[in-house]
Amino acid sequence: MTAAPDPHPSRSPLPEPVTEAGRAGLRAVLDQPSAAVVALDFDGTLADIVPDPDSARARPGAVDALARLAPHVRSIAVVTGRPAETAVRYGGFAHVPGLEHLVVLGLYGAERWDAASGELTAPPPPPGLTAARAELPAVLAEHGNPPGLWTEDKGQAVAVHTRRAEDPQGAYDALLAPLTALAARHGLIVEPGRMVLELRPPGMDKGKALTTYLDEVGAASVLYAGDDLGDLAAYAAVEAGRPARPGLLLASGTEVPELTVRADLPLAGGPEEVVAFLSTLADTLS
Repeated sequence: MTAAPDPHPSRSPLPEPVTEAGRAGLRAVLDQPSAAVVALDFDGTLADIVPDPDSARARPGAVDALARLAPHVRSIAVVTGRPAETAVRYGGFAHVPGLEHLVVLGLYGAERWDAASGELTAPPPPPGLTAARAELPAVLAEHGNPPGLWTEDKGQAVAVHTRRAEDPQGAYDALLAPLTALAARHGLIVEPGRMVLELRPPGMDKGKALTTYLDEVGAASVLYAGDDLGDLAAYAAVEAGRPARPGLLLASGTEVPELTVRADLPLAGGPEEVVAFLSTLADTLS
């Protein structure tokens, strides 16, 4: 893969996007970084996917790379399906010099945490979630309740993880239809992911959250990195904004081909390669 031009040839060069739209997006970020937003998913992008989601942490070097990059760009936004407070804690984003302009858009944008103030804003729990949460154990039992299944209560959503089941994909496939029906009965939707099915309210996704934030801060360009099906909405938002708002789409890893085929720059090494890219970008802009 060839590299984008670097005014400091002694530094590691940035890999060149494989699409013209992506090359235009990278040029826009490099030419006017103060008007660029760098937006990133958390799990699978800044943090490795692990069997126990409670054990997920930002990769070594991730926070340092973001702190070095942040002073050069309009802002850093972490856009995640996690509760915002959880992403802040697992990411180690609080009280980091240089990250004063970082925001975390949690639960697909339903929650927001601002590093500058440390404030968290969140709506009340969505209607129907309490009833769906109460009915969930019976639905799981009716469909075998595979050993190793793990349910995560996110406050604004409930996620059923199958990664630790004996047959993760089999459990996922068996539960997709009944959990979709459960969600529909209570006015919710199911967000599929990598060995996880999440019941959450409709009307908000990463694309809407990202577009709203970009408009709010007046971003002229955007870099977005993600790894899972939930990131497709953010991809679509970036694509819809082109060419008026150039954008660069990074894919972390290759486990989700629906994402990889639309990426301007696939990073097969996953979070490790994402962090290396961010570090090189920070070096290039410094």
